[in-house]
Amino acid sequence: MTHALTLNNIEVIYDHVFLAIKGVSIEVPQGGMVALLGANGAGKSTTLKSISGLLKSERGEITRGSVQFMGQDIGKLAPQDRVKLGIAQVLEGRRVFEHLTPDENLIAASAVRGGRAEMQRNRDRVYSYFPRLQQRRTAKSGYLSGGEQQMLAIGRALMTQPKLLMLDEPSLGLAPLIVAEIFDILRRINREDGMSILLVEQNAIAALDVVSHGYLIENGRVVMHDKAEVLRDNPDIREAYLGGAEGRDFKDIKHYRRRKRWLA
Repeated sequence: MTHALTLNNIEVIYDHVFLAIKGVSIEVPQGGMVALLGANGAGKSTTLKSISGLLKSERGEITRGSVQFMGQDIGKLAPQDRVKLGIAQVLEGRRVFEHLTPDENLIAASAVRGGRAEMQRNRDRVYSYFPRLQQRRTAKSGYLSGGEQQMLAIGRALMTQPKLLMLDEPSLGLAPLIVAEIFDILRRINREDGMSILLVEQNAIAALDVVSHGYLIENGRVVMHDKAEVLRDNPDIREAYLGGAEGRDFKDIKHYRRRKRWLA
């Protein structure tokens, strides 16, 4: 199986001192949909930024391992060069230009690629996935609902025609119905465009419903990796993520701690 993305034993250090992720290895198959799960502060966002090249702006650097995209080592490339290769990251927190309309946001994001005809084609495609955005295309983006802003953030990423779409906590702060709608659209984008998708989520229930495989990261290490249905049925994941843990973290669950020793 060809892989769009391969992270091989990545180590990331911030400020030459703090070891944020410790030997993380992940594979996203070409045209595949994979989730990176974990609690807050586990290292999920850092992993994404090591792929998109956004670590440097936060004084982070990869000190070991390699990041390969479509067979090419991209560890030394600037973020904009990674975008040109086909990597797009939707940052956490729905970052859109609030003073611009959805239309203007999409046009601004298309500067990376092609001419006017291509921009219009890409914009029409975004609106076909997100008809709600088309209805609100002339409103100021700051007046959109949280769900609509998230759709716009994804639409902006799609304007760069990515081969790999990475999303950081797209469900954060959204109602379950909106999350289900957005995840359905992501599944459609994956199926219809053959786009590889890496989904970073705390919401394991929603994520494991749409992906084929998942990785569980804790304290900067991958502690589990399996097919989505296997992870969904795993008693530890069920207890800590799928209800029944009453907000407790993985480390509070003895059964999980025991198993983690074996995994290590």
